Amino acid sequence: MKRIIASVLGIGVLFYAKASLAICPICTIAVAGGVGLSRWLGVDDMIIGLWVGGLIVSMIFWTIDWFNRKNWRFAYYQGVIVLAYYGLVVVPLYFAKIFGQPLKALAAVGVDKLLLGILVGSAVFWAAADWHFYLKARHDDKVYFPFQKVVLPVGALLIISLIFYLVLR
Repeated sequence: MKRIIASVLGIGVLFYAKASLAICPICTIAVAGGVGLSRWLGVDDMIIGLWVGGLIVSMIFWTIDWFNRKNWRFAYYQGVIVLAYYGLVVVPLYFAKIFGQPLKALAAVGVDKLLLGILVGSAVFWAAADWHFYLKARHDDKVYFPFQKVVLPVGALLIISLIFYLVLR
């Protein structure tokens, strides 16, 4: 009986769901899964950082969209959200001594690999998400192919991960 009630309620919620302008949940789950899988497989910190950066940007988009839907706007709220998410990720990693290890720094740049990966991954994910919205706007607010909203950001992270893997080997 509990399963039937839960199923009916679950299906009922689908009829009242509203569309969101943020990057979709599938994309965020894919990025989070990529981070966990990478760490488990012993992947280089630079590549893990790419996925962490993508996850941060995805959460930033979600939070800003949520604030906009609730009409919770204040001066510089988008900047505050961006700084808060990066602070929530970078500060604990720093105090856990995951950043700043000499063997984990990229010698050519002199920056910690994980931190550099987070910055590059954030930029790549943000650019790919913007590209999705740009393409959609040019196409009468329609996507060019199914799951474009997921494929572009996650695909961009996959491509840059492959490039970094080949370079860092």
